[in-house]
Amino acid sequence: MAKRMKMYKKSLKLERKAVNMRLIEKILDEENIKISIHKVKANKGAPGIDKMSTSELEDYFNKHYDEIKASILNGSYKPWPVRRVYIPKPNGKLRPLGIPVVIDRVVEQAITNILNDIYDNSFSDYSFGFRESRNAHDAIYQVLEYLNNGYEWVIDMDIEKFFDRVNHDKLISILREKVNEKEVLHLIRQYLKSGVLEDGKLFDSEEGVPQGGPLSPVLANIYLDKLDKELETRRLHFVRYADDCNIFLSSSKAADRVMASISSWLKRKLYLDVNVTKTKVVRPSNSNFLGFNFYKTKDVWKAKPSNDSKKKLIAKLKTLLIRKRATAIPTKILFIKLNQVLRGWINYYRIGSMKVYLDELGQWLRHKIRVIILKRWKKPRRIFINLKRLNDIQKFNFKEEDFYKVANSRLGLYRQTGMNVVNYIISPAILSLKGKDMPGLIDPLKYYLESL
Repeated sequence: MAKRMKMYKKSLKLERKAVNMRLIEKILDEENIKISIHKVKANKGAPGIDKMSTSELEDYFNKHYDEIKASILNGSYKPWPVRRVYIPKPNGKLRPLGIPVVIDRVVEQAITNILNDIYDNSFSDYSFGFRESRNAHDAIYQVLEYLNNGYEWVIDMDIEKFFDRVNHDKLISILREKVNEKEVLHLIRQYLKSGVLEDGKLFDSEEGVPQGGPLSPVLANIYLDKLDKELETRRLHFVRYADDCNIFLSSSKAADRVMASISSWLKRKLYLDVNVTKTKVVRPSNSNFLGFNFYKTKDVWKAKPSNDSKKKLIAKLKTLLIRKRATAIPTKILFIKLNQVLRGWINYYRIGSMKVYLDELGQWLRHKIRVIILKRWKKPRRIFINLKRLNDIQKFNFKEEDFYKVANSRLGLYRQTGMNVVNYIISPAILSLKGKDMPGLIDPLKYYLESL
């Protein structure tokens, strides 16, 4: 009992200490730094311009923590410039990312932890991006609720180059409303102005929040929370995920009026422009939000993966299934990579309707795998023997002449593997078999149905 009382008093003491701590002290608290190191290591990620990897973080902070803390407190800490890289977007264009050095990522994460504690509860219920308690599925469910309540006109809003155009002075001004502590604001501004290194040239960053570090998501939400509050004040129905924002109305006339008004408000209040070619009023069936399209069955709106999302999946799978590359690696590795892509895609889109699509996808995928298998077998005699062996295992009634026709066919591999003999013998059941060193290829439709 005495021991429990002692622990309770210690807990109260720590809580009082936390309440009395200044924000900069909370950011630099050793426990917060340890948590931040763990998160940065868990996220892995490429090194910044100093080439240091995440595996070196703990040793570095054990040696230099006091030095880093002192430099932040006296205002002399200077983040390194971020390394510019580009990743492809679904529309074929490139998205710029800024990769901070891993030391700066830890400090950014430490700031992010504290800012999330301060702001998350005050964010809008209709903001879903970069929040621990919310995700893209929640956003899509909210969209469907609006549509099924009759708000069937959508303002599909595209903020032009949002992360590149955030006004630093405006962001600091917004932060000052809740974080009025000069050391914290100075540190955040230092990160905003750390610069970008691209092709050996250093560029100043006078505006924008570089994507790629832990700090940019929460700063984006803090900045765009002003938009959320304005939409709430106007009693508008909306869903926002990061800089993707859709507004739902019951008539096209109201949607046109709101689109013009909100575009003007963004320009005046947040110094942001909407992309006039992409921002438009559409019907839900023409809306593309977070990779989903929407369609109506009788009186109910439902979601499904967009055509762009499907094309992106097929492109990934085709890259893995290039014949020369796929036949050069063990089947186990090929199946592991294919399964990772399929599981990730299906888990994200599982709230959408896609039975027919996944059935067709499974058939296409298995056909491609059969092509690779026959290409590995190469010689007609090996093809004959292996088909006969699989036939005997599964107790099918194919005859030796059937295997001979396949093995000695002059058709190309793609047509050769389309024969009934190959389809039946190298069946979905055979491809999905798991062994000691074989994961088995998942059936996309079966995996989807099991996840419902």
